[in-house]
Amino acid sequence: MMTLYDRIGGPSAVKAAVDVFYTKNLADPRIAHYFEGIDMAAQAAKQRAFLIMAFGGPNTYTGADMRRAHAGLVARGLTDVHFDAVVENLAATLSELGVGQAEIAEVAAIAASVRNDVLGKPPNA
Repeated sequence: MMTLYDRIGGPSAVKAAVDVFYTKNLADPRIAHYFEGIDMAAQAAKQRAFLIMAFGGPNTYTGADMRRAHAGLVARGLTDVHFDAVVENLAATLSELGVGQAEIAEVAAIAASVRNDVLGKPPNA
């Protein structure tokens, strides 16, 4: 069975998605302030590596786990509202790039699986 990574188009598709995704996030007034002062080239590279791994591609992700990686944002007020905005932007990006609804639903499920870690909540909150 093909991985989600393969079904959405592999490395070129993930790169395109991350580029569009961050354009959306930086333009989104609900979450843009969380990206102020961030090296977006480095952030995009980390995001590509994470998504490739999360979607079943080669694992080259060397970043922090989701809880540690987002702890500073949680301290700055990151909530479910912001998490939902990011997931919404990712789904819109994938749709724009022609990814099917079944694959977008898989991406949403992957995002849901890390929600509590990203938001610093107990595992079963």
